Amino acid sequence: MTFITNGPGEMSLGTADRVAAVAEVKAALRVALADDDDLIAAFAEAALGLAERFLGRVLIVRPVAERLPAARCWQTLGAAPVMAITAVSAVEGDTVTPLAVDAYAIDLDAEANGWIRVPAGSGVVEVSYQAGWIGTWALIPAPVRQGIVLLAAHLYDQRDAAEPPPAAVTALWRPFRATRLTRAVRT
Repeated sequence: MTFITNGPGEMSLGTADRVAAVAEVKAALRVALADDDDLIAAFAEAALGLAERFLGRVLIVRPVAERLPAARCWQTLGAAPVMAITAVSAVEGDTVTPLAVDAYAIDLDAEANGWIRVPAGSGVVEVSYQAGWIGTWALIPAPVRQGIVLLAAHLYDQRDAAEPPPAAVTALWRPFRATRLTRAVRT
């Protein structure tokens, strides 16, 4: 699997979410000037991406495009939770061609994993879908958001030092972590 756009840990905050995130990080840092807002926003996005990787889920809902090998067996999509699978296309070189609806099968399971099966053909398919747990920055559960803010503030404050991030970051995130002992398989 290869994410083309917006995979887990790869995102840019929208304008309103960016303003809210920067405001929270600046409050934690006790910074009032707007001089470093872009830098603080970059650290907030990096911390959000690390949170998504740690938690095993996409936090803020966004469109995702992922390429997978076409296969007769069911394959799970790489980002979760999946809200909707919107398109499946065949990929040949630089050409992306939408597949007819009857050329593939899709499903969402009870855990919001997305599944795809392409019974005919070979090569690579591109799957477009909506993934995410929460609609906006403000709706991220407070402990997760506080861990992101704490990590972003640490990255900003310690950018010239080699201090490790505070252990409180993962302590705040751990209760929300999606864990799996094995990769999901479907027949």
